[in-house]
Amino acid sequence: MPHHVNTATLTARPDVDALDLRPSDKALALRESLVAFMHERVFPAEEAYEQYRREVGPQDSTVPPVVEELKVEARSRGLWNLFLPATSGISQLDYAGLAEITGWSLHLAPEATNGQAPDTGNMELLHLFGTDEQKQRWLEPLLAGEVRSAFSMTERDVASSDATNIETSIVRDGDEYVINGRKWWSSGAADPRCRLLIVMGKTDPEASRHRQQSMVLVPVDTPGVTVVRDVPVFGRHDQHGHCEVVYENVRVPAANLLGEEGGGFAMAQARLGPGRIHHCMRALGAAERALGLMTARAQSRVAFGKPLAEQGVVQQQVAESRIAIDQARLLCQLASRTIDAHGNKAAASLVAEAKVSVPRVALEVIDRAIQVHGGAGMSDDVPLAAMYGWHRAMRIFDGPDEVHLRAIARTELGRVTA
Repeated sequence: MPHHVNTATLTARPDVDALDLRPSDKALALRESLVAFMHERVFPAEEAYEQYRREVGPQDSTVPPVVEELKVEARSRGLWNLFLPATSGISQLDYAGLAEITGWSLHLAPEATNGQAPDTGNMELLHLFGTDEQKQRWLEPLLAGEVRSAFSMTERDVASSDATNIETSIVRDGDEYVINGRKWWSSGAADPRCRLLIVMGKTDPEASRHRQQSMVLVPVDTPGVTVVRDVPVFGRHDQHGHCEVVYENVRVPAANLLGEEGGGFAMAQARLGPGRIHHCMRALGAAERALGLMTARAQSRVAFGKPLAEQGVVQQQVAESRIAIDQARLLCQLASRTIDAHGNKAAASLVAEAKVSVPRVALEVIDRAIQVHGGAGMSDDVPLAAMYGWHRAMRIFDGPDEVHLRAIARTELGRVTA
């Protein structure tokens, strides 16, 4: 007997109905300007950036001067703070396409346009939850690109994929909070321009599981704050650093509480929603660059009597890469548009899908490009090795694949009705 599906259990997904994925006219104009900026200023500046980093050494976190020069140029072209709809006037969908373009040059373009992590997420937190005084002291200089910041949540001694595990204590003592704990992967904390740490810890261990955590604003130069080391990513030290930080009896005014006590977990989720999509779109930009490098190499390199581009196996790699990138882009655009139309919560499952699928796609494309480049692909003569290491790390930061898969499965199972 044939098996019949109970069609009464099938429902259309409300988060994908009638969504227009076309960018606005303003976004199209910004895209044209940004592409010109990338070709005219950013790509030519990459060698100066890399040369400075070679000269000062991998563990020197001073900013290459060319970065500040690019920031001035980007601002003069109106390519500044595009990530924040309240200041840019564009939607998350609009920004998704622009974020992808900045991913073509990950070390330079995001910061040149003041759209670099973790500052964007921190600025979103301050914009949403900061007091007027906190915004004036911290948000305004961050939006101006005058300082940098770090987000201090992950801890090495607990499984930080579950943020409720964090052990750092934040204890109220009169008009102050006292912080004790050890964090790591506090990205940006090594940069000499870093002035602010947003620290997440427990203010009430006896509260319900998701109400134990709070966030406080900690100036980097507060007594008791020690940046222990910059943790390398697959053997590479990024300029801004990914740091292990110790907080030992660190005292800050009670007015430095961000939002409300017990609101830390919810704020962390709010911070990571659009931010995950921004990471994904930049990763697609990196995948596009890897595909461009792959096709150029395939057309210029001759093996066994003909260009690699005429070898069937290479043609398949190019085609598979194009299909995967375009599919992943559409998913990111859908998630972004859903955020615009229905909010972060409605888009949560789509964001999780993007966070799992996009790093996989980027890694596949970059790996194919490395293979086509042969020995050169493993060297630093081309950017592919560094790109691979960073995008492999993407499968862990902002939530590992397994956590997102679990969330996607729960959402999907919840759609089914008896």
